[in-house]
Amino acid sequence: MNAKALIVGGGPAGAACAIGLARAGFPHLLVERARETGDAICGGFLSWRTLDRLAALGIEADALNPERLTQVRLFAGQRTATAALPRPALAVSRQRLDTLLLARAAAEGATIERGVAVRAIEGTQARTADGATLSVDTLFLASGKHDIRGLARPADARGRDPTLGLRVRLPASAALTHLLTGAIELHLFPGGYAGLCLQEDGSANLCMAVHRSRLDDAGNPEQLLTRLGNDLPALGDRLARADSAGPVDAIANVPYGWRAHDAPAGIVRLGDQAGVIPSLAGEGMGIAIASGMAAAGAYARDATMIGWQPRFARRLARPMGVASLVRRVVESRLAAPALFAARPALIEALARLTRVAS
Repeated sequence: MNAKALIVGGGPAGAACAIGLARAGFPHLLVERARETGDAICGGFLSWRTLDRLAALGIEADALNPERLTQVRLFAGQRTATAALPRPALAVSRQRLDTLLLARAAAEGATIERGVAVRAIEGTQARTADGATLSVDTLFLASGKHDIRGLARPADARGRDPTLGLRVRLPASAALTHLLTGAIELHLFPGGYAGLCLQEDGSANLCMAVHRSRLDDAGNPEQLLTRLGNDLPALGDRLARADSAGPVDAIANVPYGWRAHDAPAGIVRLGDQAGVIPSLAGEGMGIAIASGMAAAGAYARDATMIGWQPRFARRLARPMGVASLVRRVVESRLAAPALFAARPALIEALARLTRVAS
């Protein structure tokens, strides 16, 4: 291959990086293991700041979802709190977002190969599933929550009671549209939380972060969903208003709160490989896109990328620190009610503080 840069992963981080490198005229190759764009497990929330970044990449908000989110609603048992978002946001499926970003990257001249799965990385050499070896000067790791042999995140980042991500799609219905239009909901419970919002096709995306102990106690994801619907009146009402629910998709051992403070020479970690913010902040895709854009800009200025990873880790310190603190409060039986004693202005301030700075 002639490219000096390899991007592993075609999600938001990898695509944003490819767009930046293509615009700067730097030869590169993006490889994506999936031949077709699927719908990754994701809360689907795009903040106002992320929408600005996407516009700079050539993706207009209305192409993602013409409906805007202007409120956040918090539920815990019988308690409810509502606050305005600092600016309008939106929800979108990963299938829609990834499709538009990869199409934009291709239009900008990015070189993309699909159906190429990287199985192991040694130095700046990537070994693919078919036995080929790709050798480059700089490797941008944008494989999301999927770890690759040779650059796996440390096992102790998962904690003693690791967190699982669960997602179920609720089909579009007039009842859910009436309830959810304009708002993102967070349903809080001991051992986890669930986010719920309407996506571009009108379906409702229910995405949960749950400690394994909570899932083990329920038995399986379907039984956990039934139990939560019984225990949480508002969530149970939403589930009852859906005609049916799709399968429960899961991803194990999500290392919330982990950041890459450094990386080997020639390796650049992007997106969830750079830092995994607790999903209740709704900034996972924001970090992915911000990291891809920032890394491409830094590479265009200095291809050695010396010092970039720790600088980006420092950029993540505040939003991830605030989000991790809020997560600990949310998952505590005793502390969670404090959120509902807070004024809406504090909830709005937390929404601002968990954004990645420009």
